[in-house]
Formats: sequence, structure tokens, C-alpha cells
Amino acid sequence: MRRPLVIGHRGAPGYRPEHSRFSYALALEMGVDAVEPDVVLSKDGVLVVRHENEISGTTDVAARPEFADRRTTKEVDGIALTGWFTEDFIWDELATLRCRERLPEVRPASASFDDRQPVLRLTDVLDLVRDASLAQGREIGVVLEIKHATYMDSLGFDLAAIIHGDLRAAGWAAGEWPLIVESFESSILFALQDRGLPARYVYLLEAAGKPFDLVVAHGEDAPTYPSIAEPGGLDSLVGRVDGISVDKRMLLAPDRLGRASDRSRIVADAHERGLEVFTWTCRPENPFLLKQFRGAGGKAAFGDYEREWALIADAGVDGVFVDHADLGVRFFRDRLTSEGRGPSS
Repeated sequence: MRRPLVIGHRGAPGYRPEHSRFSYALALEMGVDAVEPDVVLSKDGVLVVRHENEISGTTDVAARPEFADRRTTKEVDGIALTGWFTEDFIWDELATLRCRERLPEVRPASASFDDRQPVLRLTDVLDLVRDASLAQGREIGVVLEIKHATYMDSLGFDLAAIIHGDLRAAGWAAGEWPLIVESFESSILFALQDRGLPARYVYLLEAAGKPFDLVVAHGEDAPTYPSIAEPGGLDSLVGRVDGISVDKRMLLAPDRLGRASDRSRIVADAHERGLEVFTWTCRPENPFLLKQFRGAGGKAAFGDYEREWALIADAGVDGVFVDHADLGVRFFRDRLTSEGRGPSS
């Protein structure tokens, strides 16, 4: 696979509602190296491709009177949320819902595709990627993000068994297709390793907070995400995972004025220990850029994203998650290739 990998984050959500068939098809057409589906569970144990298990912001569920009584408040990973949750619906009900743009004020063009396509299962995305790989004559990978693993297990699901079973049924559990598994909770990664699933395993790290599975296990003694990215924390990951995936702010290390600094050693420290480093999420719109790279035109306008992305590329990352697949491919693959800096195998 190429370095850095250009990963279509939930497909191509810069242009189409995230996790919709439109979004994945466009990302694959634009030439990404892999796509990233997030998975949560339905009431009957189906792996559903959604950014979160609360789905009022990404589907039309709130406009469906037949589901009005499903609105509720729950505590997920220690946070109280009110809305509609996938685990309260069987798959046949979720299949009637339609995808919507999560950020319509930032991406109005994407919102014009609202309500046109149904919610997908993990197996649907796996089939799409395999078919595109064969049609285009190239390897395209899947970066599978597992959401809320400890919470899902608390509901009585054996999440690792369900994931392994779906991957096996879809032909993705024998190492024949490029598969990366990632999560903000290391316990689910280790559970899949114990089941013998051949994949690369990547530990997702937030810029703040603590992993929920470790909070459940260790309480106040649980390590923070930033501490895991420090040398001692990275030492504990050697031999357990293949890499880490960090919030881009952890690489850019902005100062109090929102300007990037050169204080981060995460990539160098991880590489010294044989760990890969991915980063998320490269987006061109003003709200998602460091302050120094924002421009005029409001939320939907693109800022000077190439200057920010150049800092990320110069850090030597092994993979980048992008919302605009064409821009990501053009910058991180085509531009760096023309400069003689990549991609390498």
C-alpha cells in the first residue's frame, strides 16, 4: 500500500452525506487508497455504518412519526445524549431510514443529496470496496472503525464475535483484502487479535480525555490519551498494535493563538518504536483549520488548507483521513510524488 495512505473518511463526505452509498462510490471513483466505515449495532446485532449510534443528525429518523416514541436519553461512554439510537431499532427498521448531511451549514451542496439513499450495513460497504477493487484493477483497503465497544458489550452483545463473523461472511477475514481495524478502545482491538483476525491494528487517540474501556477498568487511574502518545505510553503499545491514529492537533501542536508549532515528536517517537502514525481529519473548510490558515468567506469557504496539510505531510505520517477525496489524492499522493517525496511502498 502507498505511503501516506489516503483514506476516504466515511467515504467522500465533503461532497455527499457521510456513510451513504453516494459518498463511498465517489471516494472510490476519486482514487482513495482505502475508505473508513464506522460501525455501531442494531437491536438485532447487525453492524450498521454510522458515525455514532445516536442518529438524529445523520438520518431522517426525527422526521419519521412512526419512530417518535423511540426518542430517549441515554448515557453513552459517560456522556448523556438525547435522540434516537441504533440499538433501539432492528435492521429492517433502520433500512427504511435515509441519510442526511451532518453539517448542512458547512456543506450545503452535500445536503442537497439528503433523503436519497438508505443507511448501509458493514457488509454493503465491504462489497462496494471489493467490487471497486476488481473493476479498477487495484487494491483498495477498508479501515474499519469500531465505535463504543464497551458500551455495546454492556448491552449484551459479543461485539468482537459479530465483527469477525461479518468480515468472514463477506470474505474479508482471511487476509485477502487490505484491512485495518481501529478504535478509541484498545480492548476491542485485542479481542479481535485473540480471535485471529488478520489485519493491521491501529489505536485511535484523542487530543484530550481518557479511553472509556480503561476508565471502566481502572477508574481515575486510567491513562489519558495524550499520555499514551508519550514515549512511555508508546512503549506499552509495541507488539500490541501496529500503529496509532491521532487528532491532527496533536501533530500541529497549536499555540494559544492557534498557530502551528514544531513541538510535537509523536511521529518520530512512534516510528522509533516501529509504530505507524495516521492522522485525522484533513478538511479544507475554514472551521476545521488552525486559525492561521482560515480565510474569508465564512464556514463553507475553503481556507489555506494546503499550507496546513503540508505541515502534516512534512511530519512523515503514514496515513491521512480526508473528507474531500479528490483534494486528498491530489495533495498527498500526486503533489508529493511530483516533489519526489512519495508515495513509497
